[in-house]
Amino acid sequence: MAHLKTKPEEGLKDDRDALRVFPVTAKLTKQERKAVTDFAQSQGLARGQWIRDVILGELHGAPVSNASLAEVLGIRLLLVNVLRPLAAGQKLTPETFDKLLDEISTAKHDLAGKLTSDRRR
Repeated sequence: MAHLKTKPEEGLKDDRDALRVFPVTAKLTKQERKAVTDFAQSQGLARGQWIRDVILGELHGAPVSNASLAEVLGIRLLLVNVLRPLAAGQKLTPETFDKLLDEISTAKHDLAGKLTSDRRR
């Protein structure tokens, strides 16, 4: 994810960069290095900064935003909450369905974050 820097913060960034003096390395194949570089650039970051963000995110357990997981969970929640009443012979009004969609839109991201953080433990 690209970050926009304003002029006053650029000096702070230089100060933080000066404190980073302990390199950590990993051996990669040429193809792996190219894939990492290409991905980092697609995110608007230098390869080293992207690697640093990934390492520190894992270390600190930063929540991972996983849109695909959230969508799959949203579909599952929709199916369960629609099919169960229908299987019991109940009717589902359009208003109830719309309310259900709104609730799922809100809940799916929270649930995906919770599942991701639980998996890290």
